[in-house]
Amino acid sequence: MVKSWNDRLNTPGINGIKPSPRTVGDVVEGQSMLVPTARQVDDFIRSIPEGVEMDVRTLRTALAIEHGAEVTCPLTIGYHLRTVAEAANEDLERGMALSDVAPFWRVLDAKTPTTGRLSFGAQFVAAQRKREGLKP
Repeated sequence: MVKSWNDRLNTPGINGIKPSPRTVGDVVEGQSMLVPTARQVDDFIRSIPEGVEMDVRTLRTALAIEHGAEVTCPLTIGYHLRTVAEAANEDLERGMALSDVAPFWRVLDAKTPTTGRLSFGAQFVAAQRKREGLKP
């Protein structure tokens, strides 16, 4: 049986800080790297105020600082951003209020690769960003 996105969101993961195993993008081998859980990413996104946007790089930096690391794993963030968005969509489909789901649209926009992989498409993200006065 396939796990729901909410099951994935709430599955305790192995998180923590470890040395980066290699240089990838802006992560340099040996830097202290946060490997967050999906729940940590969800909690952080929920702390972003309405009308405020944050790109993925800024999110990664802020998460790292919050947890005492130099960087956040770029691969893990990609997986978890999708999990947070898909879990929020599941909650909305079950009738949960928009104000009660993680406002992932404050991080994802039309240019974010994760947005293109969402099962429910990019139009919802664009509509929420417009509603909050954020750039498309």
